[in-house]
Amino acid sequence: MNPFKKFNMWFNLAKKNHTFDHTAFALGTENKGQPHTRMVLLKLILEDGFVFFTNLNSNKGSHFKYNKKLSMCFYWESIHKQIRIVGKGSIVDDKTSDKYFASRPRGSQIGAWASDQSSQIKSFSYLKQREKKFEKMFKGSDVPRPDYWVGIKIQPKEFEFWQQGNFRLHQREVYFLRNKVWQRKMLSP
Repeated sequence: MNPFKKFNMWFNLAKKNHTFDHTAFALGTENKGQPHTRMVLLKLILEDGFVFFTNLNSNKGSHFKYNKKLSMCFYWESIHKQIRIVGKGSIVDDKTSDKYFASRPRGSQIGAWASDQSSQIKSFSYLKQREKKFEKMFKGSDVPRPDYWVGIKIQPKEFEFWQQGNFRLHQREVYFLRNKVWQRKMLSP
């Protein structure tokens, strides 16, 4: 089976049965030998990868600029499944980022301008002042996408599908690329 098809099957099952946001995944980055993990949301599923959106000036954005190797891990406790993906990131085209940015609530669009993501601020009231500044700046017009706000596509080179079993006898199925062809192997839990 193609791992993208299996991903879509499990993802749709999670959508129907998971009580929390099924699009949430742990994003792993690395910067100068130090791993970093945080939760982000999957926004697009493409034929060859998975897209999340971020500020390139944020910590995760600077980590991505330093090292394009990324990992993602979905865990859906309600269906006893996990998918781990390892791959390489690339910035999606401007049209894709523009389209998604335009679909966001106006407040989120303003927030992308107001927040210098991951930078230190004096106080929360400072952030609220910046929000008001950009609300005033864009009053009566569409909010344009900032150049630093982009989609990053993770193109997988490996998938691991984990399904919980009794007495820790979990099923672990790994798909990996070899000569541009998906290969499959099973792992002991």
